[in-house]
This record gives sequence, C-alpha cells and structure tokens, in this order.
Amino acid sequence: MSWALLLFRPWAPFLWIFPVSVLSSSPASPFLLTFLTLPLPTAFQGPTSYQAIQISSFANSSWAQTQGSGWVGDVQIHGWDSAADRAIFLKSWSKGNFSDEEVAEVEEIIQVYLSGFVLEVQDHASEFQMQYPFEIQGIAGCQLHPGGGTESFVRGALGGLDFVSLKNYSCVPAPEGGSRAQRICELVSQYKGIRDIGEKLLFETCPRYLLGVLDAGKTELQRKVKPEAWLSASRPPSPGRLLLVCHVSGFYPKPVWVMWMRGEQEQRGTRRGDVLPHADGTWYLRVTLDVVAREAAGLSCRVRHSSLGGQDIVLHWGNPISIGLISLAIVVPLLILLIGFLCGFLRRWSYQSIS
Repeated sequence: MSWALLLFRPWAPFLWIFPVSVLSSSPASPFLLTFLTLPLPTAFQGPTSYQAIQISSFANSSWAQTQGSGWVGDVQIHGWDSAADRAIFLKSWSKGNFSDEEVAEVEEIIQVYLSGFVLEVQDHASEFQMQYPFEIQGIAGCQLHPGGGTESFVRGALGGLDFVSLKNYSCVPAPEGGSRAQRICELVSQYKGIRDIGEKLLFETCPRYLLGVLDAGKTELQRKVKPEAWLSASRPPSPGRLLLVCHVSGFYPKPVWVMWMRGEQEQRGTRRGDVLPHADGTWYLRVTLDVVAREAAGLSCRVRHSSLGGQDIVLHWGNPISIGLISLAIVVPLLILLIGFLCGFLRRWSYQSIS
C-alpha cells in the first residue's frame, strides 16, 4: 500500500470538498506568507484563474463514476480518463512548470484520492442519509489579483445544490445542505490533517502552478481573435412583428458585449443567448430583439470585444428605402409569375373557345 493511500483513505469521505488538483512534493512554506507575496506577471492579459472540477455519480452501493477536469479560465487543459485512471493533458503546456516527477506524484495522489473517495462515500452513504442515485460536485482553485495577491476557493454541491464551501479557512455549511452539511463540516474541523492538506493545495501549490501554466500557455491564453457579425430576421408567431437576430462569431477571449440599440439608447427587450464554443476554441453568440415590424428601421446591433481596440462593430438594420427595395425584389418576381400564369390561362381559354 502506497504512502498516499495511507494518507488519504481515512479522510476520503470528507476530502471531496478539497478536490485534488496539484500537490507539490517540496516542503510547504507558511501558506499565509505565500498567499501575500506571490508575484503577478506584469500586465498579464487573459484568464487569471485555475479550477479543478470533480463530478461523482453514484447509481447504487456498487456502481459509481467520476469525471474530472481542469480549467484555466474558460480553457480546459486537463481531463481524467477514468478507465485508464490517468490524467489527460489537453495542451502541450498543461503541466506548467511542474517537473515530470511532480506530475507523476500528482497523478498517483489523484488515483488514490478518487478510488478512496468512491469507496468511502458508498460506505458512509446510509450514515449521511444519502438516497441513491445521487451526484456530488466539487470545485476548487485559485485566482490571481492585479495587486499581486491570490484568492482561493472551494465549493461542494450535492445534486446541484450548494452543500459546503470554504470561508476564512473554515468549512461553512450551506443552508441548502441542512444537517448533513453541518455534520460534514464538524467532522472536517476535527482533522488537522485535512486542514493542512487543503491549505497546502489551495494557498501554496495552486498559485504556484497557476503562475507556471499562465506563463507556459501565454501565447494561446493571451491571443485575441476579432469577431465577425451579421444580422438576420424571422417572423415570430405574432403577426406584424419581427425577431431581429444579431450573430457574433469567431471571437476570443470569451467575454463580449452585444446590444441592440436605437441611436445611443440600449433596447431593454434585447435577449442574449448562451455563448457557445466553436471547435477551434473561439466563441459564438446570438442576441435577439422582438419588435413591431414597422419600428425596425433605425435599430442597430453594437458589438464590443477586447480584440477590437475600442472600435465597436455597429450593424444597422435596413432603413425604409432598403426595406422597400427588399420588398420590391420579392414582389416583382411574384408578379411576373402571376402574369405569366394568367397569360397562359387566357391562351388556353381562347383556343378552347375557337374549337
């Protein structure tokens, strides 16, 4: 049995509020000092956070499945192959500045943690009145601030509802967690080892890893891709109305501001869809406005994005002349078809009359 198993197994039912992301093999320095003195890359542009996500699904007392992932901002850089029990490095720079030895140790700790976690949760499910099937979610990580400090975070959820979190270095039960969450926090507070491991992961290792991975991946993380934008429209169920659609596509990074405008006035009826990923890592957004058709003229869609250098994209919906031309382009072919049909009908009618 490895040292990691001896270390983690007794506390596995409670460690899910500290999902293991990275753990250094170097001796721990005082975490508060590390928290205060971490250097921040000068004028860093791009994401400044790392978070590890764990989702464990328990169908019954003998079957469970765990998914794990690691993210820098909105970019996934780690996965977990539960079949092979190995980490998946999705980027060439996913290891940051960690050595191969450190990475191997981290991988072993995660293996032991996940296997022990599942076994212990199943063993204690009845004690904590867990009704199958259920799902446990955990997220832990750290974020750098412009002033040079860091903020670490831990949140646990049961079935999608807040369960516990970390505040001022203490486990805090969520109101939604009820007595079960309170009991978990009481048990965690009794184990100094848990606190020591959590503090090291959150306040020493995570910031050190984050600084390394931000530097290793800066070419990709700091890239900027300008969006393309276009307008379209469809008719909603209500007669006499138009659903105007502003499409914004191919932009990076993810944050973007899109609004339907009349002059300089934002339109309160603007509806923003979900920001969806493209296969190349860029993003797509659809923003709509339901209006009376005759009031559509004069509206515009404004797009703001960090890649545009302060020069917003502004797309104007057609004015009355352009709408008239569009209508004319539709009506004229219909009239030609109608005239052709009438002429053919009259010729056939005349021929039949002569006969």
